[in-house]
Amino acid sequence: MSFDLSVWALPDRATPEQVRAAVQQCREGWHGRQQPDPRLIAFYRAITGSYPDGPPRPGTPWEAPLHTAADHIEMNLNPTCPDQVLLDIERLAGEHDLMLFDAQDGSVYPPPARVRS
Repeated sequence: MSFDLSVWALPDRATPEQVRAAVQQCREGWHGRQQPDPRLIAFYRAITGSYPDGPPRPGTPWEAPLHTAADHIEMNLNPTCPDQVLLDIERLAGEHDLMLFDAQDGSVYPPPARVRS
């Protein structure tokens, strides 16, 4: 079973409730934005620079190809992926001002810069 995380490009000061609402809208098939948020493009390039996207294969942390949308990227991680992958995702989410959603328990983590503000 995969471990699912997603990063969300929402407006500054977005709340965890707004992230959860966006997740629910996605699950219902509704995506409002048409153009990808530049923060997501930068995150995608950075994370796939270290961990290439594509079909699952030995040595990759992905259980499935990344799901990309205009406002988020969903990552289905192999449950045995190294902790470093999770640390890299968290770091890059912070660097690109993205909210992190943990699908296992519904937790939302704001970028570290927002936590300190």
